[in-house]
Amino acid sequence: MIGVKAVVLSIVAHVLGIAGAVMVLVWCIHFRGGLAWDSSNKSLIFNIHPVLILIGLIIIGGEAIISYKALPLKKEVKKLIHLVLHSIALILGIVGVYAAFKYHNESGIANLYSLHSWLGIGIVVLYGVQWIYGFIVFFYPGGTASVRRESLPWHVLFGLFVYILAIGNAALGFLEKLTFLESSGLAKYGSEAFLVNFTAIVTILFGAFVVLTSLSQPPNEDKYSYFAL
Repeated sequence: MIGVKAVVLSIVAHVLGIAGAVMVLVWCIHFRGGLAWDSSNKSLIFNIHPVLILIGLIIIGGEAIISYKALPLKKEVKKLIHLVLHSIALILGIVGVYAAFKYHNESGIANLYSLHSWLGIGIVVLYGVQWIYGFIVFFYPGGTASVRRESLPWHVLFGLFVYILAIGNAALGFLEKLTFLESSGLAKYGSEAFLVNFTAIVTILFGAFVVLTSLSQPPNEDKYSYFAL
């Protein structure tokens, strides 16, 4: 994407991220009844899962990735923003996964029986490994210059790989949940079904623009420019 300014692509990503966050909240609060950590209506516990995964792991995680290309700031400032946003994304992702387990356990539903759940656990583990490695090598205590230089391309590649997996698994999760709902009587051509499908599409588009931004020409090519953590 040589010659394409990252800031332009990132603006589109920001708009899609906001749209995705609003849509998942409308779905879980308006159509699904709200969010609750403890409730006799166990579905309210589950609703925490898509909200935290999408807003946390996907949207905030995406913002962490594009922060290095879209922000014309000094390297150290971008490094800190990148680290903090990924930390928030990882924490929210872990809580979101735990909410799904909590819902299953309290509802008498088996855990880890679907491809979506298997991939979800693997993605969170890989995300955590990526964060720990990035923290140790690029933040504190920090590797040598040669270690950082050699690690950087692999850190970027692995990070994008995990993020793309997360986007695909989020879409799979929307499909799985909508299939369950339609099997329970939800209208296949109703407003809720359309909302879920469009939320999945917006999620995929957001992920695409995050990746495009990470591959694009940054706004400034100077000594402060740095592609990854």
